[in-house]
Amino acid sequence: MPVVRIPPVRPARPLGEALAEGPVLLDGGLSNQLQAQGCDLSGELWSARLLADAPEQIEAAHAAYVRAGAQVLITASYQATFEGFARRGVGRAGAERLMARSVDSARRAGALTSRDVWVAASVGPYGAMLADGSEYRGRYGLSVRELERFHRPRARALAEAGPDVLALETVPDIDEAEALLRAVQDLPVPVWLSYSVAGDRTRAGQPLEEAFGLVAGNDQVVAVGVNCCAPEDAGGAVEAAAVLGKPVVVYPNSGETWDAARRAWSGGNTFRPERVRDWQRAGARLVGGCCRVGPSEIAELATVLEGPCP
Repeated sequence: MPVVRIPPVRPARPLGEALAEGPVLLDGGLSNQLQAQGCDLSGELWSARLLADAPEQIEAAHAAYVRAGAQVLITASYQATFEGFARRGVGRAGAERLMARSVDSARRAGALTSRDVWVAASVGPYGAMLADGSEYRGRYGLSVRELERFHRPRARALAEAGPDVLALETVPDIDEAEALLRAVQDLPVPVWLSYSVAGDRTRAGQPLEEAFGLVAGNDQVVAVGVNCCAPEDAGGAVEAAAVLGKPVVVYPNSGETWDAARRAWSGGNTFRPERVRDWQRAGARLVGGCCRVGPSEIAELATVLEGPCP
């Protein structure tokens, strides 16, 4: 019997309009869901390898978050770069097809429900391509211009695949944020910018007020905030981002810590869905989870968001 494919459906309205009306629920960590499905994510390409080797697993992971209530799906392109694919013998045209596949997989999963589901194409930091944990430090020794030159081709390839928004995510420092914003400024797609932070500073040690201030007056940016950080650091970061008057995006990790040398997580889970109320009151409109936050936590977030906000 032939497999029946569900045609992709785009949301009826832009994400920015939805954020102006109330909170919108993001998905959780893609890698942990893929591992829960039995996928091997060893290697430098991480989950992006499955775009070539097992795209059906990517779509299944997205579908798990749709069933949990997610309204925004972040694509499997965080670690998808021309340079990374080239190391596996994939040429430029092939890499572009795989990046487009990341958007298509999320779009098809979103079609499993009648509600609006937006697709956010992940544009990860330069350090993700290096696969050495440097996205948690920043300060790569590259200029803003060099970083812009790295990011522009992949941002353009992802934008051409037709996502609803580009997620400029897990950004460790202001230089890379500036480079990313330059790289996307001519693309006809909105973006959100989210930093990875430690305490009240970026991973590179810069004040959050300065980091968030980079998007002041930039209408292409529909949300600004943080991701891939400890849940305990999210509340203060939301308050700092809300000063700009833009919707705030927040999707922290589970609270566990990534050991790049061992390529393993350590520590305990401190992610508490009830914290979303505090984030909402502080200005958060786009909320979810990042690494090690799974469909069960997203389902709990959905329940919290459905109730009245005190």
